[in-house]
Amino acid sequence: MSTTAPPRAGNSILKTLQATEMIDSKPVLPAEIIVAILDYLPVSDLMRFARTSRRMREMVYDDTHWVARLRSMGCWDETEARRRFEDAMKRRRELANRGSVGASGGVVAAVGQKPPTMSTTLFDASVEEERRRQVFLQRQQQHMAEVRDGFETLTVTGPQPPRPPFQDPSKDPEALLNVIKSAQSVRGHARHEYGRIYGALAPFYFDLASAKTHTDPIVFQVFRDPERQAQMLANLRLFAESDWAQGWRQREEKLASMTAIFESAVLREFEQGYEFWDVDGRMKKYAGVLNVLNGGSASIDLFIHKHPIFADREVLANAMDCVNQAPADHVTLEPSRRFFDVLLRKVNEQAAIIERIFPDPGPVFWAFVDKVREDVIMEYATPLFDETHERSIPSYLKSVSGLFEQTLNFFRTLTPPKGAAGEQEAKAKEFALKVFEPHLDLYLQDEQDNFTKNAEQEVGEWEKKLSDQDATFESFYLSSFNNRQADKKDFLTSFKKVVMMPVSVLPTSLSLPGLPIGSPFGSSKPAAPSANGNTLQPAASPQPSRPHSPSLPSSASLDRTGSPMPGKAAPSDELAAKAALMTSRLEGIKSLFSIEVALSLVHSAKASLGRVAVFIQLGGQAGGEAREQCESIFVALLRILGGRHIKPGFDRAVAHLSQYNPREVSQHDKGGVAPLVTFIELVNVGDLISQMIDVFYEQQLAGPKIADRNDFLDPSVLAKKKFEQMLDESVAAGLNKGIDVLMDEVEYICATTQLPTDYNPAAVALESESAFASTEKPAAGAGGLPHTMSAGLDIGPTPTAQRIRDLVASHTDMLVGSTDKSMLDVFNGEVGLRLFAAVCKHLKRQRISTEGAIKLIADMNLYFEWIRTLKNQDLLAYFKALRELSQIYLIDGKHHAKEMATIIADGDRFGGIFRAEEVYEYAERRADWYQVRRDVERAMYGLECAVI
Repeated sequence: MSTTAPPRAGNSILKTLQATEMIDSKPVLPAEIIVAILDYLPVSDLMRFARTSRRMREMVYDDTHWVARLRSMGCWDETEARRRFEDAMKRRRELANRGSVGASGGVVAAVGQKPPTMSTTLFDASVEEERRRQVFLQRQQQHMAEVRDGFETLTVTGPQPPRPPFQDPSKDPEALLNVIKSAQSVRGHARHEYGRIYGALAPFYFDLASAKTHTDPIVFQVFRDPERQAQMLANLRLFAESDWAQGWRQREEKLASMTAIFESAVLREFEQGYEFWDVDGRMKKYAGVLNVLNGGSASIDLFIHKHPIFADREVLANAMDCVNQAPADHVTLEPSRRFFDVLLRKVNEQAAIIERIFPDPGPVFWAFVDKVREDVIMEYATPLFDETHERSIPSYLKSVSGLFEQTLNFFRTLTPPKGAAGEQEAKAKEFALKVFEPHLDLYLQDEQDNFTKNAEQEVGEWEKKLSDQDATFESFYLSSFNNRQADKKDFLTSFKKVVMMPVSVLPTSLSLPGLPIGSPFGSSKPAAPSANGNTLQPAASPQPSRPHSPSLPSSASLDRTGSPMPGKAAPSDELAAKAALMTSRLEGIKSLFSIEVALSLVHSAKASLGRVAVFIQLGGQAGGEAREQCESIFVALLRILGGRHIKPGFDRAVAHLSQYNPREVSQHDKGGVAPLVTFIELVNVGDLISQMIDVFYEQQLAGPKIADRNDFLDPSVLAKKKFEQMLDESVAAGLNKGIDVLMDEVEYICATTQLPTDYNPAAVALESESAFASTEKPAAGAGGLPHTMSAGLDIGPTPTAQRIRDLVASHTDMLVGSTDKSMLDVFNGEVGLRLFAAVCKHLKRQRISTEGAIKLIADMNLYFEWIRTLKNQDLLAYFKALRELSQIYLIDGKHHAKEMATIIADGDRFGGIFRAEEVYEYAERRADWYQVRRDVERAMYGLECAVI
């Protein structure tokens, strides 16, 4: 406030007041900045600051500051504070509902009375806090003057404020040691809790911070027992976390240096006890002191690093025994098993000793085991892995997987101290991963590469044997023909040279071809008469030995140990040689891929997958990589087995089936088409391999939860579906080609075995074959006689129809149980339709009389009854129409031409299978057609006119 010059005489006081100017220049800081500053003030300054004004006091007394300090020391539990607050609020609501009034019992509203205008609760936090603060300040002022030995007295009797802040610590030292442990988390009382802790620990803290030497701190004078000294130092270390005032770093460093001096002294005592192996004496005592001080990490490290087990010769075994005691390029894991047995016994003995020494033996034991893992187990495993990897990859794979199982089993069978067994499984996986993590990536890659390499090598050897087998067959069957061509060329060359040669150079012993080898006309090779009289046939055609066959051992398989055709001479005719070669190839269809090779690949994949699967137990990233590798091995198995072995086999089988010509085969009475029978056997082998893969997938992947069969994006599921699709497509392609082969055989049988007298007994039996017969002699009927009505009045089906029915039925029955039902239905339906077409084509080549119609009807009934067994109604309609068609041959054309015309024109009679034009074409195959043609056409014309 400032004023003007003093008033002159005569002036009024009012003028003086009017000339007065009031100036207010008080600076104001935002409350947020003031609150932030409070956190960095010492506690004593905070109390002074609180006395400046009511607003400042509210800032200082705010629970937020004191909760933060308690939380920094680890003395505040928010969950407990929330629970206490909710319990208090619940009690308030209950009392309010009962109508209680006042803070100490109050008056309960009587029934029917008017409720009070002002409600009072039993407990009000703000009011109660203010009351307790006033009481606390009064008692603090009363005891401020009482100081003993430089300490303000404090009575620490319990958590309930108010209490005397200072008291002689010698009267109740336990309360000072447990002041942090007894702290409670109560909202609204955080300042009281921190004040209690501050009053107990601040004198020791600031005294230690100002000490010059390690003998000056009063803490070492008040507490003489090392355990209590350690407890107080640990409390001071926690209390230092709430010291945010200026100079906190220097005070904290001084506390740390004093604590380090104390720790070194205690550690020396522990080490002396360690040297004398005083387990239950000094080791146990000072391990407890260090545990109270800071967890005892120094004593744990000393115990582990100086332990005699790391120099025990019985434990430090030689890993090279696993290689030296095994055959060349092999490894045995028996020495490693003995190594882990000895190590397990030693470590379990130390577990009992650790439990006697340390208050918390669990972490000490696992730290000791970790040191054993690093200095003993890894030093044993790493040289073994390096050596086996250089010598032999299979030995390396076996040693890594086998040693991992032994290592994991070692950690799982340890006997940890009480209270530490619950984490044994997790620790076992953790330590095993640390041992094998440096080798895991290389091992997984080598495992898959080794399996892929071996599988491709085995399939390649099979393909080479198969190629050599085909080359040997071709060389055997065509050697005679090729040699004859070479001899002919050699003879013509020699003859040309002799003709063009001057006469003077001709030898005196000139002779014709076939004379001694020295003659200019002789062949460069010794000649011998051949079976057909040729003079240029080699004396002995070479018969190379056959390699071991990769085909299945069966009675029908060829003998692969000797010559390709033991006991038979090579055909001298080119056509016969090629036919024999084709026959051998068709018979070898079943050996195009082998179930033994597939079984070998599956066993190899099972071994590799079994070695890798043990690492899945590790879990985490390592377990996931092992799981992916297992699926990769399965995918590689299907890729090599399907793409390199099975599919090429089916492709070659289909190619061989395409080369089949029934007219080049000499025997047709084996009960089936030989190449198709062998292909169906190949289909059965493929079905067995598919079932083998299914079992392998369920047992090795789906069962152990390595792969999820319900995950359509899983790599193993996708590979398995692709393999099955490839197998189905290959089988379908082969069966499609097999149907062509089967129908070719059916047409061949129809052309060569169906006698003209079967459907026309009145015709003269020809000695020659039918127009469609091959070089074979047609098969006769029973006893080789023509089938006439006079031969016992046989009204049954012809042998040709029976043979065709048996042939087709045998091939369809072969697929039952080996192929999918849908594929089997498609195959049967296609066979039926193709058989229908073949029979129709065959009928158009026959002459059928009224007497022979009985045989024809019997044949059609035979086909119809067999088609009925296929349970295909659509297919059955075709053969029903065919059976109705055969009725037109039974009608007497001379007397019933109109009835025949009616049947021909009736489209509904044949179910839409045959049109009238087609039925007319079949009617033209009647033996008496030229006699009844005019009458039938006239009757048909009359029917057309009647319709119009």
